[in-house]
Amino acid sequence: MLTRKQHELLTFIQNRLEDSGISPSFEEMKEALDLKSKSGVHRLISALEERGFIRRLPNRARALEVIREPDTASPRTAARAAAPVTPPVLATPSRPAPRPANDVIEVPLHGRIAAGAPIEAHEGSSVLPVPAALLGPGEHYALEVSGDSMVDAGILDGDFALIRRTDVARDGEIVVALVRGEEATLKYLRREKGMVRLDPANAAYDPQFYTPGEVQVQGKLAGLLRRYH
Repeated sequence: MLTRKQHELLTFIQNRLEDSGISPSFEEMKEALDLKSKSGVHRLISALEERGFIRRLPNRARALEVIREPDTASPRTAARAAAPVTPPVLATPSRPAPRPANDVIEVPLHGRIAAGAPIEAHEGSSVLPVPAALLGPGEHYALEVSGDSMVDAGILDGDFALIRRTDVARDGEIVVALVRGEEATLKYLRREKGMVRLDPANAAYDPQFYTPGEVQVQGKLAGLLRRYH
């Protein structure tokens, strides 16, 4: 079952596609649902995507497509296949293919994180505009990378790491690791002989070893933004 807001948003997107062939922008969705920020729209979009009602089209920035009708429990293609075929009374012009909307999401920017020796990552009031196509389901935040210990993974000093909030991760994933409750670092996570090993991606740096109680996963790397000056 969809929540009221999820159903309202899905219906709004579907109606706009049927009326104009162009999906609404995130700003239009925010105003239509009387939400305070685009982040609320992003959470609704992520929930609808997880439940199979919409999808983001690959290789098309911030593109949305409705794949399940608001008032059905099956994908539109399956519903059409199951429906009886009847000849049309009048021929009507075909509608143009919908063109998904382009938009950005403002994610919280929580300071700097080390790709070297751990430094403090903190909550802040800044936000970072991010193409919605770079963000999958879930809640996200951004951190500015400081240091060069992850250069061999393509993560450079000054990049913005896009992090999906989670407290679990598999071996080999790049995570935000909070060390001893004080300092955060961006590293590969691995477990070895009852210890947690945080691996850099630069031969000039050594792995860091901690007990499991000393390390808390605060998110996994979901993407990167880089500014060129």
